[in-house]
Order: sequence, then C-alpha cells, then structure tokens
Amino acid sequence: MDAGGAYGGGKAGGAFDPQAFIQRPPVIVRAVCWLFCVIVMGCISAKGWYVDSSGKDRCVYNDDTNACNYGIGISVIAFIASIAFIAGEYLFEQMSSVKTRKHYVLADLGFSVSWAFLYFVGFCYLSNAWGKTEAPPRGTANNMQGAIAFCFFSIFAWVACAFFAFQRYRVGADAAFAPAYEVEGAVGSPGAFPAYPAAPDPQPAYSEPPFSQHATGNIDYTAPTY
Repeated sequence: MDAGGAYGGGKAGGAFDPQAFIQRPPVIVRAVCWLFCVIVMGCISAKGWYVDSSGKDRCVYNDDTNACNYGIGISVIAFIASIAFIAGEYLFEQMSSVKTRKHYVLADLGFSVSWAFLYFVGFCYLSNAWGKTEAPPRGTANNMQGAIAFCFFSIFAWVACAFFAFQRYRVGADAAFAPAYEVEGAVGSPGAFPAYPAAPDPQPAYSEPPFSQHATGNIDYTAPTY
C-alpha cells in the first residue's frame, strides 16, 4: 500500500500504472468478492427454483422462497458494489481532497463489514434450509451446496476488504492527529524550512593567556629605587 498520499493512497495527479493497479491487494480482494457473488447468483438462479405439480415456482431450499431471494438479493447488491469499489480504487488516486478520500474509505469500511455480516447470515440461513430439505429435485444438490460454500468464502473476502479499508483509515487518522512539528517540520516534508549552515561566532571563545604566572612563594612588592 502506497502511503505517499492521504489515507494510504498515492499522490493525486500521478501517472496511472495498470500493472501496479491490478496487483494492489484491495483490488485483488474486491475482484474475488465480485467472482464469489457471481457464483452464488449463478448457482441459485440456475438450479434454485423448480415448478411443482400445481405449476408454482418453488425454492429448492426447503421450499423457502425467502432463502433463494435472500441469497440472490445480497449477491446482486454485492456484484454492483464490487464493480463500483473497483472503479473507486482507480479514482482514489485522482482524489485531491483529503475529505473525499476519508468519505470513500469510511464507505468502503462500512459496506464491507455489513456484507461480511450479511453473508454470514446467508450462510447460516441457507445451510439450515438445506438441512431441512427432504427430497431436493434431481440435479440440484451440487448447485445448492455450491451456493452455501461460496457464501461462506464470501465472508472472509469481505472481511479482507474491511481490513484493508481499516488500514487506510488508520493511516489517515494517524496523519491527521500527528503533531504539527512532525508533519510540517520534518526534513524533506513540503512545509519544512530549508536548513542553512551555522554562521561563525563573531566572538571567539575565551582562552587563557599562553604565559600565566602563578605565585609560588613570597613576592616582593617594593618598588625599585633608581
């Protein structure tokens, strides 16, 4: 993570490097979140519904329509949000306002924590519904179990996103509360004053005369006579 700019990002206006961008840990983890939510949506949408004898659509998860809708709903929102946050990672370097960067980091942190929790709820919900399913339609078991598994993996992916967002927030908070002399007066910082060589002292240091007399006996103070 480049700590050259505010909140752990690069300095605004820098050149964009596509290779460095796709190698950033937040971008990689966000892409993993996008992939997992696509898999969950695909598993439930493809095999999560069947038509009963009366012609009604039923959810494979113990005929619980809410279970299928919940898994698809949180995954659709996660799909859109993952794309938006990947675009935000690109725009993050172009944000010249520290306040804008702070709002983006807080939004990232809040959403990531929320969706980690929602996927945890989804994992428990779908697992419980699948455990109560008595006779799932033929050929649906792998998809249903796959959706449950990737709900579980998504928990850790979103936790990782929250971790990187928290790291950014902590970097920004530490910089905001740093003493002024550490930020402005540090050597090499934009607000630092240039250092000048010390001027010579106009008053030389005092030193004893080279020849000093020390009284070592009786001295005659009588003036000489001529």
